[in-house]
Amino acid sequence: MKYFKNKFKDRLRELRIEKGISQSELGKELNLTQSTIAKWESGEHEPDINTLMAIATFFGESIDYLVGFVD
Repeated sequence: MKYFKNKFKDRLRELRIEKGISQSELGKELNLTQSTIAKWESGEHEPDINTLMAIATFFGESIDYLVGFVD
C-alpha cells in the first residue's frame, strides 16, 4: 500500500505542476482546501474514491495512472 501512496502523492504533484497551478487553485477546482491538497502531496492523507475520480477527470488521466498501476 505504501508504494501506491508514494506514487499518488508524486503523480498528483507532477500533474499539478505540469498544469501550472498552485495547491490552492487545485483545491478550488475540486472544492477542497489548499491544506487538503498539501496533505495528499506529503502522503499524510489520501482522497476517497469519489474525489480520486474527480482528480482523474480534472487532469484527464486514469485512476490507474494516478495510483501507479500503469505508467
